[in-house]
Amino acid sequence: MSPMKLCVPGERLCSTEDCIPGTGTYLRHGYIFASLAGYVLRKNEGEELPVISVVKETETQLLPDVGAIVTCKVTSINPRFAKVHILYVGSTPLKDRFRGTIRKEDVRATEKDKVETYKCFRPGDIVLAKVISLGDVQSNYLLTTAENELGVVVAHSEAALILSGAQMVPVSWCEMQCPRTHAKEFRKVARVQPEYLQA
Repeated sequence: MSPMKLCVPGERLCSTEDCIPGTGTYLRHGYIFASLAGYVLRKNEGEELPVISVVKETETQLLPDVGAIVTCKVTSINPRFAKVHILYVGSTPLKDRFRGTIRKEDVRATEKDKVETYKCFRPGDIVLAKVISLGDVQSNYLLTTAENELGVVVAHSEAALILSGAQMVPVSWCEMQCPRTHAKEFRKVARVQPEYLQA
């Protein structure tokens, strides 16, 4: 599912040669127009042409798609992978909870065989990742952090969790430091792009 296009009332969506008008649309001079503000959906419903309709934001469910950048929270780790809950697709919060897995071989692009999951992620970490394959019945998406911009963006040191819960700051691509105790911990650190900081 590609990112859904937003439209405004009166916007020309397509020709009647390309689609059949559905809900939230009207016909004029051989073209289909939006009759309300919302998301444009095209669905093949067994007809020769897809049905185009416009739905309000509350009626849509954004789903993680292959190639999408997602923000997730690490729930558990073991030597082979980290389990996460996907919280955002881009900067859009998800209504439903989706589970994801970051396998050991998808943590970073280099020295994959030397990756130790516990030196990359800890439960509670907030991670930027990219979807590499869609989920199965359990909505378990496969994710990767094997790019410089992907990885841990927010982490709290283990010592600080007991004391103050201070947020650690990155000191290299593989370490973060607690500003209070100055203790360093290993992480797969993301080089955060400004557009993702808002999330």
